[in-house]
Amino acid sequence: MINYEEKYKYYLKIFERELEKYLSKISDIAYQNLFLAMQYSLLAGGKRVRPVLMLSTAEEIGLDLNIVLPYAVAIEMIHTYSLIHDDLPCMDNDDLRRGKPTNHKVFGEGNAVLAGDGLLNYAYEICFDECLKGTAYVKAAKILSVGAGIGGMISGQAADLHGETLNNADEVFLKYIHINKTTKLLQSALLIPLCFTGGQYTENMKIIGEKIGLIFQYTDDIIDAEGNSKEAGKTCGKDFDSNKLTIIKLKGLEKSKKEVEELYSECIKQLNEISPKFEFLTSFTTKLINRKH
Repeated sequence: MINYEEKYKYYLKIFERELEKYLSKISDIAYQNLFLAMQYSLLAGGKRVRPVLMLSTAEEIGLDLNIVLPYAVAIEMIHTYSLIHDDLPCMDNDDLRRGKPTNHKVFGEGNAVLAGDGLLNYAYEICFDECLKGTAYVKAAKILSVGAGIGGMISGQAADLHGETLNNADEVFLKYIHINKTTKLLQSALLIPLCFTGGQYTENMKIIGEKIGLIFQYTDDIIDAEGNSKEAGKTCGKDFDSNKLTIIKLKGLEKSKKEVEELYSECIKQLNEISPKFEFLTSFTTKLINRKH
């Protein structure tokens, strides 16, 4: 039986050490204002969910963590860029992220856009460097780029924006948003380590990643509906105020909570079927349904 909290801290320590190396490289080449804006959001205190899931999956299949560490940095940079852009006035117009003023509130809209652009492009620089090592590294980079791009997160964001103008959006449309905007990138964290071990568990992990991503998004919506901004580290109640399409809007709070429970049961069933050794991922999923931020 693992000590989940200690294991999470272990993965965080490894990741933060690697991230510092890349930040040092960025500081040497980027214009100072750009670097400061990039650094601000990268070090704003996120939970590092995607890097942690990637590292834990790698360890649980017996893979050297050093192989996936560059991808762990890249996926966090991509996630952070998406948050910077998501918070902009032209998107969700948020003032608070991770308990701190959003990037554009500190550095201005122009610098926030460029900070996001910088993080995305530098993430791909990291991937290109890894691709030189062989086919498996190229496959890993492709998984990340698809999850982050028009086959994933960006299309989900576009659908999310479009959903704000629709009066008849249904659960199918909402699921499309969540699977692409939230799930695809998170799913990438579970799939990338498998590229280096022959692809075992790939189909199962696609399903598990989808379930976890939906749980993550639905609990996010629940937190927005009934949480408080101080505990959540972001502005709560904005989805309701802006008439945003969410699982809460379509199903109500109680049915949404039931949906999370069903997704959790399906996810645990998949995990139990493939192998008993994905202990950290099982614990993570259990913690996820009870999160407050």
